[in-house]
Amino acid sequence: MRPAESRYSRQIRFAPMGEEGQARIRASSVAIVGCGALGTVQAETLTRAGVGRLRIIDRDFVEWSNLQRQFLFEESDAADSLPKAVAAARRLARVNSEVAVEPMVADLTAANVEDLFEDVDLILDGTDNFETRFLINDAAVDRSIPWVYGAAVGSYGIKLAIVPGKTACFRCVYPEPPQGAQPTCETEGVLAPVTATIAALQVADALKLLAQGPDAVTARLTTVDVWSGTIRQLAPPARDAQCPCCVRHEFTYLDGSRRVPISLCGRNAVQIHERSRPVDLPALAQRLGAVAAVRSNEFALRVALDPYELTVFPDGRAIIKGTTDVGIARSLYARYIGA
Repeated sequence: MRPAESRYSRQIRFAPMGEEGQARIRASSVAIVGCGALGTVQAETLTRAGVGRLRIIDRDFVEWSNLQRQFLFEESDAADSLPKAVAAARRLARVNSEVAVEPMVADLTAANVEDLFEDVDLILDGTDNFETRFLINDAAVDRSIPWVYGAAVGSYGIKLAIVPGKTACFRCVYPEPPQGAQPTCETEGVLAPVTATIAALQVADALKLLAQGPDAVTARLTTVDVWSGTIRQLAPPARDAQCPCCVRHEFTYLDGSRRVPISLCGRNAVQIHERSRPVDLPALAQRLGAVAAVRSNEFALRVALDPYELTVFPDGRAIIKGTTDVGIARSLYARYIGA
């Protein structure tokens, strides 16, 4: 028999948390967008902390290169090409059966963000691109949902808590996506200690917000370099009096007007997500099996077309690996899946 208090007793004994804070955490619902190096640490830490409901949103599947830094996954998950959200949910169910974990094998888009963020109290960023972060920011500001931005590459990482109506929003800090070639995990590599550190700092802000409310967090921009040992905290960014998002409420990412195919950070791949239609995976597997090697399960179909690899999902979304050229990716999609 499990003692009623033992699971969260050490957390409750921490004075700023207490019984009241733990009760608020238990009653809360959190969405994690992206279940990679950041998201897996976020998900496990919140599950162990006793969050009431955890919605994990991820479009991708487990690969061997993930195992170096994505803590929830095992070799069998990569061998079976399991969706990250599904593999994470299975592991988390064994960690804490009291938490309702909802795996969502989906790409966050303007079309589904309203449903995926329904009834959530907080959002954690585990994504790998600015476009999705701008969409999260639009939705969070529109709904007044706090969220915590995080990113890491190489040995360097960054974190910022965003509380709509109280702090600068993401577009106050980054009015436009960075221009030109940017460092990625593919080109620069990434160390597990920095992703774990940034994720832990994000969850610390999340626990403060859930347990004590929006005034508990000072929204400083925190940067960490685990190789040099440098940690910096900058003053909270000022709100932009002309911000198109949090001041003028022009939600250009939320209305879908700025949605385009994107190259995936850390992957020599492009995601085609502008089509939303059901795909009969068994029928597609039979058709493509005549021309190439096909692997499929209930979650996705993968076909090798040397030097490319296509992964197709039931909603029509596809990841084309082997190129960062959107034109090539679209051509392959049209040729093998349909226009």
